[in-house]
Amino acid sequence: MSRSRALDVSELPTFGFGHRSILWWATMCMIAVEGTVFALSITSYIYLKGRVPEWPPGVDVPALRWGTLNVVILVVSVWPNLLARKAAERFDLGGVRLWMMVCMVFALAFNIVRFLEFGALNVRWDTNAYGSITWTLLGLHTVHVLTDFLDSGVLTAVVFCGPMDEHRFVDVSENAMYWNFVVASWIPIYALIYLAPRLV
Repeated sequence: MSRSRALDVSELPTFGFGHRSILWWATMCMIAVEGTVFALSITSYIYLKGRVPEWPPGVDVPALRWGTLNVVILVVSVWPNLLARKAAERFDLGGVRLWMMVCMVFALAFNIVRFLEFGALNVRWDTNAYGSITWTLLGLHTVHVLTDFLDSGVLTAVVFCGPMDEHRFVDVSENAMYWNFVVASWIPIYALIYLAPRLV
């Protein structure tokens, strides 16, 4: 094929938002794997619950205060997260900086409340199977929140101090998508640990 007939793609952008980005696909695959881990853990919880007549066995149900507060924090955090994503997709550096800082405040608040939440479960991880699976579910979710908190912290530092190009704006957009997964995964875990035992 002659050079004159070759397709010239040199003018195409080297970045893309959403499904046009390789980072989007990587994030979606990671969400699929981690979502499967959550689903298996939830299934284990339900299986254990079906094996005993009293649930939770031998302990009081967890107090609602801290878990419910974390639901509120996470649900409200979706708004600044959405604004950070929209600012990134407009290449609005000032907006990205503002909303990433607000998102960091929400993530920090969630982690502080999560620390209090572990103390209010009314069971230790080694008390019985209920304690183990409850701590495992909260622990898995905490790892995801902490990981995203650290990732968001580095990304926030980059948008303030580092070189900014289109790829960093794509990073902010994909980070927002992952945070939405963290929020969405907390709702069924909260319902299972805090609400389901009160319904029986």
